[in-house]
This record gives sequence, C-alpha cells and structure tokens, in this order.
Amino acid sequence: MSIEALTRALVEFRDERDWARFHTLRNLIVSLNLEASELLELTQWKDDLEITAMFEDDRRMEALRDECADVLLYLLLIAEKGGFDLLRAAAAKLEKNARKYPVDKCFGSSRKYTELGQF
Repeated sequence: MSIEALTRALVEFRDERDWARFHTLRNLIVSLNLEASELLELTQWKDDLEITAMFEDDRRMEALRDECADVLLYLLLIAEKGGFDLLRAAAAKLEKNARKYPVDKCFGSSRKYTELGQF
C-alpha cells in the first residue's frame, strides 16, 4: 500500500466515525506524543540485551509494530491536516541533515551539528 492510499484509508476510517472534529492540529500532536511514549515504554527499564530479545518474542514484536503504526498514523493525520506531503517533507529534511552533518565532519561522531564547527 502506498502512503497516499494509506492516508486515504485513514481519512475514510476517521470520517466514517465522525472523528475529524476531534482532530485539531494540537490534539493530533498531543496524541502523537502519547503514542511515541507508548513506544518508549516498550523499552523502559530494559537493557540492550533485553531489548534485542524483543525481536524473538511474537507478542512483544506485535506490540512494537502496533506502537510504530500508531505513530505513523498520527504523523499522516498531522500532514493531512497541515496540507503537506509527509514523504516530501521527510526527503527535504534528509537533505537539510546532509548539509548539517557532512560525512567528513561527523563520521563516527554523535556530536550535534552545532558542535561540528560549521554553524
């Protein structure tokens, strides 16, 4: 399914339930953050080995997929509400990041672009 088809299906799902009136930009952004917190909760109090083991557990993988899907769905609703193409926005942001983080200055480094001595 394409991102456009998924967005259309999501909007249809929303509209069939008369939920658009609840989907203000603010409410969608709040909901996105709540879902992202639920995603984060899957790793709370776990070390890296426990998190890696998640990939071997069907129930935990389903929870990971579900929470990631919830985040994506809210992002699509925010983009739909804002009237922009999320894929184009992501591609443009990747280009910005490539300029902020040139390979020769940031390879193997976790420093923020402001610490790379170019901005």
